[in-house]
This record gives sequence, structure tokens and C-alpha cells, in this order.
Amino acid sequence: MPSSYALGGHFESLMDELIASGRYNSKSEIIRDGLRLLEDREALRQARLEALRAAIAEGADSGPGVDADAVFDRLEAKYQAMAQGAAE
Repeated sequence: MPSSYALGGHFESLMDELIASGRYNSKSEIIRDGLRLLEDREALRQARLEALRAAIAEGADSGPGVDADAVFDRLEAKYQAMAQGAAE
């Protein structure tokens, strides 16, 4: 069933230019191509969202975190000991 949509002057002009250039044969062809691109973009967005959710789940399942101050204190003590050992 055919549909009718108001795209506005900008997009109407763009479609006229694309047809005049020979890139497309009709406005319907342009709309279908645009919808394919939108479909691809949505599929990519969905894949990224699923990957993000998987990464969040992996992080949540990895166990409790470690306090950053404790890590830095441990590293500082380690490197101070290494520096003192090298100075001796």
C-alpha cells in the first residue's frame, strides 16, 4: 500500500538533485536506500548495546572490586622498596 510523507523542502531538493545526477532513478529508490541505512545503523546500535550489556555483566560477575587507595599504597611500598634496594 503506497504511503505519503511530508519531507520538507530540504529533503525534497536533495532527492531531486540525486535523481538529476543519475545516482537514483526515483524518490522511492532513495527512500528505500535511506531506510536500509537506518536499518543497518539500528542493527549496529543493537549489537553495541548487547556488547555493552555483556561487558557490564562480566564486570559484575568478576567479584568485588579492590579499593584504589589500597592498590596505590601497595604499589608505592613496592617501588619504594625497589628504589631502596637499588640505592644500596
